[in-house]
Amino acid sequence: MINNVKRALIIVTSHAILGKTGRQTGFYYEELATPYWEFVDAGYTVDIASINGGTAPADPSSVKSSDQQPKSVRRFLNDKSCMNKVNTTKSILNIDPNSYQIVFLPGGHGTMWDFAQSMSLATLLSKLYQNGAVLGSVCHGAAGLLNVKTADGIPLVENRKINSFTEAEEQASGLDNVVPFILETELKKLGAHFECAANFEPYVVSDGRLITGQNPASSGLVAAAILKAANHLYNKE
Repeated sequence: MINNVKRALIIVTSHAILGKTGRQTGFYYEELATPYWEFVDAGYTVDIASINGGTAPADPSSVKSSDQQPKSVRRFLNDKSCMNKVNTTKSILNIDPNSYQIVFLPGGHGTMWDFAQSMSLATLLSKLYQNGAVLGSVCHGAAGLLNVKTADGIPLVENRKINSFTEAEEQASGLDNVVPFILETELKKLGAHFECAANFEPYVVSDGRLITGQNPASSGLVAAAILKAANHLYNKE
């Protein structure tokens, strides 16, 4: 069982190249920064880990001009301790699955090349969930859920309400033929009950301790839903 402390773990991608395009990718800043501050402002100590550890790559498209940048991202980029966490992420191999009440998976297209492919991530997330943590993701972060198992060995997403970046959004982004798989399709193959909104509209699905959001615009909503679930579960309200 997890320790009775307010600790959250955010796990980001270590993958930096967008398929065969040669373009840079990585994690998406809004999907990291917005939940990060929601958790911190709710009193959680937040650690950041990645598949390989060390410096985590950010998708350049998620760093915008100051007038377009979400407030949470500006706050994150201007905070030296936050930037140190991104530049010195913990390896998922060094994470104690008994230490966190919340675990969150931001997206960014980089996740499509290392989240689902990492059995170490799947094992860690399975243990965290089985230990009682609230598990959340947004956008392509749900790729990390594909190999997560329940204590009975069945896919965690089977017969669960799920949300992620959609096939239609992938097509609208012009990357449906670049990514190694379509996330919505793979979730449905595992028996997930996929729910979504129109392209790029915010949308969040809650199913017990599993909470998922559709796209960057959903980042704040999914973080709030995660905190609500954790507060109810651990009587932290």
